[in-house]
Amino acid sequence: MELEPIFISAIIFGFTYAVIYLFIRKKERMAMLEKGVDPAIFQQPISKPKYSGAAALKYGLLFIGVAIGIFLGAVLDEMTTLNDEASYFSMLFLFGGMGLVVAHYLEKKEVKDANTIN
Repeated sequence: MELEPIFISAIIFGFTYAVIYLFIRKKERMAMLEKGVDPAIFQQPISKPKYSGAAALKYGLLFIGVAIGIFLGAVLDEMTTLNDEASYFSMLFLFGGMGLVVAHYLEKKEVKDANTIN
């Protein structure tokens, strides 16, 4: 199966979506400015994350999930009739995604705890 046409289609779709999105956003902003809205609302302040270890936690749990996925993909490959691509990729995405979900909830809990103390 050739993946080149799929990638080209995805890139074309992405660029088309971006151009349309930017065009509509510009029209909305111009209409807001014409109605007298303060232009400072378009500049969002850069905020520091309240929990500085969030990225390390997220990547750590992602890589742990990927490692478990590789291991269980090998187990599935040996013990079932699934082909090796299906077993490896399904386990990689499953456990990698679970790692990111766990990181999200841990980060959310940490931010909530930090906000309740202050």
